[in-house]
Amino acid sequence: MNRGQLVAALEFKSQVGPSFGNNFNNRSEEAIGTAHDLWIAYREGALGKDAPRPFVGWVMLVEDCPASHSPVRDTEPHFSVFPEFKGASYSTRYDLLCRKLVQEGLYTSATFLSSPRTAALDGAYSHLSDLTSLKTFVTEYAGHIAAVAAR
Repeated sequence: MNRGQLVAALEFKSQVGPSFGNNFNNRSEEAIGTAHDLWIAYREGALGKDAPRPFVGWVMLVEDCPASHSPVRDTEPHFSVFPEFKGASYSTRYDLLCRKLVQEGLYTSATFLSSPRTAALDGAYSHLSDLTSLKTFVTEYAGHIAAVAAR
């Protein structure tokens, strides 16, 4: 918030452990729903009359483990799975989700990070693409903050 106006809304999510399937679906639905709610509120003036467009960011941190990197079994009882999802791991699917959240304009920036449980010792993490990297997220966020400060 700056002078009563929303500057940025950031959401941070994480997932640890072997039950990636249902959790992936839940996180995807939450991310899409939250963004739609925010943009409807913005459109309807709930964030302030003539409010500037806020930075909306989503960060997903997933445990770097065999279960997050293993291919997901695809079932196609009614429709074909899109090619980019065929045999994709949950890590790849989260990265794709982040890309699509930005491409659809739901989020200004979205980041997917993978980190082993031992990261508490050394801070190790990785990303799958430049578009969804922490560096891209922080750079875009800093640019937005600089623009707000210049107004």
